[in-house]
Amino acid sequence: MARPRAFDERHVLERAREQFWATGYAGTRMDDIAAATGLGKGSLYGAFGDKNKLFHRVFGDWCTAVVEVAEDQLAGGPDAEALARLSGYVRLMAENTAADTERRGCLLAKGAAELSGQDPTVAARSAETMTALLTVLRTEISAAQRHGDIDGAADPERLAALLLTVVRGIEAVGKAGLAPKALRDVADTALAVLPVPEGRGRLTP
Repeated sequence: MARPRAFDERHVLERAREQFWATGYAGTRMDDIAAATGLGKGSLYGAFGDKNKLFHRVFGDWCTAVVEVAEDQLAGGPDAEALARLSGYVRLMAENTAADTERRGCLLAKGAAELSGQDPTVAARSAETMTALLTVLRTEISAAQRHGDIDGAADPERLAALLLTVVRGIEAVGKAGLAPKALRDVADTALAVLPVPEGRGRLTP
């Protein structure tokens, strides 16, 4: 019978995530993770595999969390509230980036930028996450169209891609040092350019 693990797996994964987040995949050694988690390398290998497998676990958990945040904000509900949900999500992403005073950015963006060209698992997980985010955004845009807050003739797929690019772009330029007010202005501008039905005044969601 296998012995139960004498450590908190969630805590270990959180500490490993912080290490990868701080120093990147290439800049992180298993010795660094052992020091950060307080576990010996043998225990880490036994529980999670090598560095590559451990990063895949951490990266996958992060991608899941990114989608869950979007789903929490855009979880459906009355069509009349869809535009407010979209606005809240886009502005939340701007606020989260503005609050990242250490400019660490998003582990999804950092991991994809560093490894997608050479690691099929990271590339596939990144693409899967983007597809999931697009789906959630498209669903809310379609709801806002049904209510008449967004022009029904507009392509919801294209609008979803626009908002996703804005949200992910805000994170990138925030990491590069764009001021918090500018990040908020980008979010507001993206929402302001969503097309409204002909004859209807511009909304301020």
